[in-house]
Amino acid sequence: MTEAVFRETTAEPRTQAVPLSHLSLELGHLYMEDFEAGPEHLRRHFARVRPWAEAARAFAADRAGGRRARVSTCFLIDDYFTRFASPAEVVPMLLAEAEHAGLAVDYLARESGCAVSGKVPVAEAVAGRIVEEPPPGSHGHRPPAAQTGWLANGVRSPTARAPQAMRKAAAWEPPRETAARRHSVFLDVELWNETPDGERLWSCPFLAAVWQLARLGLLRHQGEAVFDPQPHTGAFPDEWDDLPPLVRLNPRADPFAAYRTCSVLPGRFLPVEHAVRVVLDQTDVDRDALRQVAERSAHEGVPVPGPVADRVSYVFCEET
Repeated sequence: MTEAVFRETTAEPRTQAVPLSHLSLELGHLYMEDFEAGPEHLRRHFARVRPWAEAARAFAADRAGGRRARVSTCFLIDDYFTRFASPAEVVPMLLAEAEHAGLAVDYLARESGCAVSGKVPVAEAVAGRIVEEPPPGSHGHRPPAAQTGWLANGVRSPTARAPQAMRKAAAWEPPRETAARRHSVFLDVELWNETPDGERLWSCPFLAAVWQLARLGLLRHQGEAVFDPQPHTGAFPDEWDDLPPLVRLNPRADPFAAYRTCSVLPGRFLPVEHAVRVVLDQTDVDRDALRQVAERSAHEGVPVPGPVADRVSYVFCEET
C-alpha cells in the first residue's frame, strides 16, 4: 500500500527562470586609471573593441542557425577596489565614446554588485559553493580554500620541512596541474584576503568569476535571480551606491543573461581570466538554474557546452 505525502506548495523551493539571449557581449571592464586617462583613452579602447565585437555578433548569428541572434552588450565598471569621480561624470563620457565608435552599451554593471547586490552577499554565497577537486595522490594535507582563501588547479609543491635526525630531507617536487596535457600550467588563485579591520576583500579574479555566472544566468539566492536589471531613467546619480548594481540603458535590449558570454578585453586581463576558469571549474553551480538553461537551449536547438567554463569566451586585444 502506497502512502500519499502532502506538502504545502509554499514549502517547495522555486527557482526563478530568467530570459536568455544567445550571447552576452562584454565591451569592456575598466578601472579608475582608464577613466582618469580621459575621453581619448576610452575612444581608443572602443575603436579597438569594435571589429572584434562585430566578429562576435557574426559568430552568434551563425550559431543561431538562421534565426535572429539575441545579443546583448554590457560594460563593467570597477567601483569595488577604488571609488572615483561619480556616475554622473563617468557614465555619460563612457556612453558617448562608445557611441562615437559605433557601439551601444545595453547594460551597465558595478563590480561592487558582484560582492554584495542589495542585501544579497553574492560573493560569499558563490564562495560557499566551491568544491575543490582532490588532486590525484593528495592526502588532505592542504587546508581547504574555505579556510585559506586560495584555490589551485592541481597539486602545489610540498612545503620544505626540516628533516628529523638521521633522515634525509625530502626531495623537491614540482607543482602539477590536475588536467595537464603533457605539461602542467599550474595556477594558484587568491580568492580573498582580509583588511586590517578583519573584513574580507574579494579578489578581482573571484569577482570576475561571479560576473561570468551572472551573465550566464546561473546565480540564484533563495531561488530568486540575483541580478535584476533596473531601467535607467533621468540623470545618473552623484554617488555610486545610488546606482543599481545592474542598469538597463537600452529599453529594447535583448536579455542581459545568455547561453554564452564573450568578453573583449585588454591583454592585461589574460591572467585574471585564466583564474576565472579555475574558479568556475570548481564551483557547484545551482542545479535548477543549469537545468533551466539546458531545457531552454534544447527547445531552441542551440547547443550549450556542459562545463560552465566552456560557455565563456574572450578576445584579448592590444592596448596601444
